[in-house]
Amino acid sequence: MKQLHLYLLAAMLTLIGGGILLYKWQVLDFPIQSGADVEVWTVQARVEYVPKKAANTLILQLPSETPGFTVLDERFIARNHSKLEENRRDGREVQWSIRRAVGKQALYYQATVVRGANPPLDETTPRLNDPPALDEPYATAAQSLLDGVRERSADIATFAKELVRRMNVEPTSEEVVLLGGLYAEPEQRAQFITQLLAMRKIPARIVHGVVLGETRSAVPLEAWLQVHNGSQWVTINLNTAVDGWPDNLFLWSRSAEPILRIEDASRSEVTLSVSRNLADAIATAERRLEVQNADVVRYSLLSLPLQTQSVYRVLLMIPIGAFLMLILRNIVGVKTFGTFMPVLIAIAFRETQILAGVLLFVTVVGAGLLVRFYMEKLRLLLVPRLTSVLIIVVILMAIVSIISQRMGIEVGLSVALFPMVIMAMTIERMSIAWEERGAGHALKEGIGTLIVASLAYLVMSWEPLEHLLFVFPETLLILLAATLMLGRYSGYRLTELFRFGALAREGAAAVDKKA
Repeated sequence: MKQLHLYLLAAMLTLIGGGILLYKWQVLDFPIQSGADVEVWTVQARVEYVPKKAANTLILQLPSETPGFTVLDERFIARNHSKLEENRRDGREVQWSIRRAVGKQALYYQATVVRGANPPLDETTPRLNDPPALDEPYATAAQSLLDGVRERSADIATFAKELVRRMNVEPTSEEVVLLGGLYAEPEQRAQFITQLLAMRKIPARIVHGVVLGETRSAVPLEAWLQVHNGSQWVTINLNTAVDGWPDNLFLWSRSAEPILRIEDASRSEVTLSVSRNLADAIATAERRLEVQNADVVRYSLLSLPLQTQSVYRVLLMIPIGAFLMLILRNIVGVKTFGTFMPVLIAIAFRETQILAGVLLFVTVVGAGLLVRFYMEKLRLLLVPRLTSVLIIVVILMAIVSIISQRMGIEVGLSVALFPMVIMAMTIERMSIAWEERGAGHALKEGIGTLIVASLAYLVMSWEPLEHLLFVFPETLLILLAATLMLGRYSGYRLTELFRFGALAREGAAAVDKKA
């Protein structure tokens, strides 16, 4: 029963840790690799106009719902103009006003955009457009066109696609040629298609978007047709009659109003441009969640001050070193001084680097052992002896630092990063092992301590693993589950297999001789 309880606990910890990790990686777009970059676009709308009078008001349509993308930041640059943002039923807009405008005016809107989730485009109840008021022979041509489209369609989506194909892709029929003469401009023809669909009671609208790609100084605002099939909006390309929402289409507006409205201007123009850049994936994911008002960032390590984050980047690696030590001690059978002493030494190696750290460690411990053997003759009690060794260790560390400074060896200065108490305990334990079990046993445990500390340093200083644990600290739950499972292991260690292998071979040989 206890064993089943352990298995269930380990499985639960693994599922919780793995589930949170997958959610943050796949849904929240946290990077699982260190140094990962993501695409970030800066979309700019430049508004230029020449006023006919001093007082002017401009209204610019703004991105609101952006399926597939998240707007991280917005900037409005409009000198001497007031700014008022308003949310409408069919989108969002900004109103700029000025009392005295003289000469050519230039206003800017910038949006920083990154790929994000794909929320529903619009859940509002669709509205039916007004059918077109057509005179003869246009009314008859429209009815004939719609009847022909109906014969070659199966549902609302295929009806709209066939109508777009006949109107824009292959405008060869007499009805299309006649009706096309009414609306020569692409935008007018797109609106006319929605009116034709209204004649068959099909809700439709025109949305406008920008195709994001490489950096371009001028990009068109493309129109797309959307029809409602009773459950959702279906997007159709007006140039190809292909349905589906493109991955790189950034929705700008779904309002029937033009993108820019201004009165009494002799000339007005909106120029859109796109700039593509690469940004840090962690910072981008953090900013995306802040925009979405998600609590994941507020209650994560990313919300801590940078200095505290640096501390936790080191602390979160300690369980990795402890788990490695668990494997080397319980599975491999490496002997060390103390339980977590090699992990603490490995942390010091992060600052001294491994080669210099090993040399400094051997130097201080070796000198400390000589002093410890001398103190054995004084017959001191345990606590005074440990205190004396600690004082000697501090003096030795200071001497090494001073000599290194005079010789120009900078790495010697980092000996002060070693945990002094741990060094003193290492010297004490090594001396006791030397006296009780001999020099060979003491040296074996000392070498084992250095091997485990060196391996722990290599693992704990691996940047991808450090990034994984800091961004996904729930990985420690999986590590805890593995530790619990190894906690029940009571079999042979690898070193014991080699040691008892000779005994097994001798026994087998004895059996063969008797046989």
